[in-house]
Amino acid sequence: MTGGAAVATALPDALVLQPVLPTWLLVVAGILLLGFTGWRLVAERRSRRLAAAWGRRLAMAVLLLVIAVRPSVTGGSAEASVAQLNVFFVVDTTSSIAAEDWGDGRPRLEGVRADIAAVTEQLAGARFSLISFDSTAVLRTPLTDDAAAVVTAAEVMNQEITYYSSGSSITEADDLLVERLAAARETDPDRANVVYYLGDGEQTADEAPGSFADAAPDVDGGGVLGYGTAEGGRMKVFDGYGDDYSADEYIQDRSQPGEPDAVSVIDEEALRTIATQLGVPYTHRSADQPVAPAVADARDGAVASDATRAESLTDLYWIAALPLFLLALIDVALVARALGEVRPPRRGRPGTPGGLPPAPTTPRRARP
Repeated sequence: MTGGAAVATALPDALVLQPVLPTWLLVVAGILLLGFTGWRLVAERRSRRLAAAWGRRLAMAVLLLVIAVRPSVTGGSAEASVAQLNVFFVVDTTSSIAAEDWGDGRPRLEGVRADIAAVTEQLAGARFSLISFDSTAVLRTPLTDDAAAVVTAAEVMNQEITYYSSGSSITEADDLLVERLAAARETDPDRANVVYYLGDGEQTADEAPGSFADAAPDVDGGGVLGYGTAEGGRMKVFDGYGDDYSADEYIQDRSQPGEPDAVSVIDEEALRTIATQLGVPYTHRSADQPVAPAVADARDGAVASDATRAESLTDLYWIAALPLFLLALIDVALVARALGEVRPPRRGRPGTPGGLPPAPTTPRRARP
């Protein structure tokens, strides 16, 4: 949030500041309060009693400012259960996902399918959605608690038809993801949105890739999973059928002399950029490593929506409120006692100057 609204600020060690007033107003008030009480403390340093009084008031001003910034810590209930997660898979289905460098020369898409199945098993009870993209982004499965439906959709998901391939962007799914995340957040703000991007980072469109930054505000966790190797792999042609009658040949690189078989190489720098944009970690995947560490945060309940996280904060302002109350009580008592010591002058009989009693008179003796 920006403008005049108060903003919650996260600090290390799970300390969160939730100012009750806009930050700029608190800064101005702090300068005025601390400046005035500090000046009076210095001005009255010759009087032990007055210096002590202004010292108390300076401490009260500090405590009041601490209360105003409203320090809090995240409580244990901030950890959302798996059942409170919306999990979005964003899968690259361009021709490069068929590159044969997964495990023992298998297509990368096999690794993607296996990881989707493993993630749904790890996060059993969550709701899942599957988005794929090549030249266009497609919502294959809307959010559902039927994990088997998502796994089945992934199993029948194939690379794009080679003959229709004309280059694609690794951020093609950005707009669709933003739309689906916003809809999920609006439907149930308490559910955390977890995004797993699965791809190889190879940009084949002529223009530079876009950004997933617009999706980041609605992303609470997840990860970018990278597939492929630095050596790369060849990609088989896909005609849309993938049956016994399909051509068993590889995509050729017609930009090179002799038109050799094209080789797709993972671009981890591009994948790390996407991870940064989404605010999630990047993990390079390989067939001999389980996907479990990449989903540990979501599985173990360390991912929560902003609404759930805010509700679980434990306020600490009362720690400053107690000494503030005691100091204020002491200050009021001392001021009351001082006022009690100031006694008004005694009032005399009416008609005497200054209210003083009349002077005694000596009776005169009569002359003989």
